[in-house]
Amino acid sequence: QLVESGGGSVQAGGSLRLSCAISNSKVARMYYLGWFRQAPGKERVIVTAIDIWGGTTHAPSVKGRFTISKDNATDTLVLQMNSLKVEDTGMYYCAARPWPTSRTMLDQDAYELWGQGTQVTVS
Repeated sequence: QLVESGGGSVQAGGSLRLSCAISNSKVARMYYLGWFRQAPGKERVIVTAIDIWGGTTHAPSVKGRFTISKDNATDTLVLQMNSLKVEDTGMYYCAARPWPTSRTMLDQDAYELWGQGTQVTVS
């Protein structure tokens, strides 16, 4: 249901735009939508997330550089990444939770749908 695209290799300071196409559902109805990153040998961590009302949260390391947004017309979640750093390298996963929960959008366990990931490499 979730398919990421847009990953690739870029030099430090560059930009990438990741997309997550959501099928069989509506972006506007998703309670939470998020982007997560897993670097080699490390645990998966949250990068940024957006709730059904448009509220967002960001990991401190990406605040001011990454922007999450929803395109309701195309049912796509977008991650605009600017001023990329080597430490941004990793597999990026899109995730979604369709219905309400008491868990915060920072909590990985709140998400029930996951994409297959797209690789981002910054050198």
